[in-house]
Amino acid sequence: MKFIGAHVSASGGVEAAPVNASEIGANAFALFTKNQRQWVARPLTEESIRVFKENCGKLGFDSRYILPHDSYLINLGHPEEEGLQKSRAAFLDEMQRCEQLGLKLLNFHPGSHVKQGVDTGIEYIAQMLNEVLDKNQHTKVLLETMAGKGTEIGRSFEELQMIIEKVELNNKLGICLDTCHIYDAQYNIVDNLNGVIDELDKVIGLDRLCAIHLNDSKNPFASHKDRHELIGKGYIGIDTFNNIVSNEKLRNIPMYLETPNDMEGYAKEIAM
Repeated sequence: MKFIGAHVSASGGVEAAPVNASEIGANAFALFTKNQRQWVARPLTEESIRVFKENCGKLGFDSRYILPHDSYLINLGHPEEEGLQKSRAAFLDEMQRCEQLGLKLLNFHPGSHVKQGVDTGIEYIAQMLNEVLDKNQHTKVLLETMAGKGTEIGRSFEELQMIIEKVELNNKLGICLDTCHIYDAQYNIVDNLNGVIDELDKVIGLDRLCAIHLNDSKNPFASHKDRHELIGKGYIGIDTFNNIVSNEKLRNIPMYLETPNDMEGYAKEIAM
């Protein structure tokens, strides 16, 4: 069975997300557990937690296929102590929310080295992960593949693997592959999808691939721009998405749309 959904709104409380996902015909969904543009948010209430779990059960959403996304403010590679500690606190808060909601995954952008250099940025990120990961946590943290704009870390499988190797509890780490990002980062999934999958398996291991973001790209190959487009309307094209969804090696990986869409548009893309 395929698990395909979209990033849905949690406006009004996290308990609204499974309802919104159900309305677009999804059997998986992604969400923000709090306002992604604020460092600090009010804690989840017991009522919100209870109704979220109740709605997921009632609407048939398995916690293994729900993908919260960390705040975009977080940068575990931040060169300044204040920014680093804000990121650490926000990251810990996100993990606590996932544990409270009974969720198995948490996706995040690895971070930016901010002109310190890639190696230094990777050291910062790995060090921070060593501080925040706990052997008793139930939530797996997913490093997202990045497009490589600016000083982003994670533009190659090798950079992600370098982080993984430096983290002591790396059994708590996985990968989220974003189709727009890897295409923009110079992985040619249009002409050589199987080759890219094999390279991911060789460098990191397919056993760490836990989620896929399905996004077309507004920009041509290797542009390092990270601008999502509607499925089939960008440079990646509908044929490639047919190949991704039907690829045997990706059979059991949940997939999430992050295209520039409204609810009606997501419903159409999921059906497609």
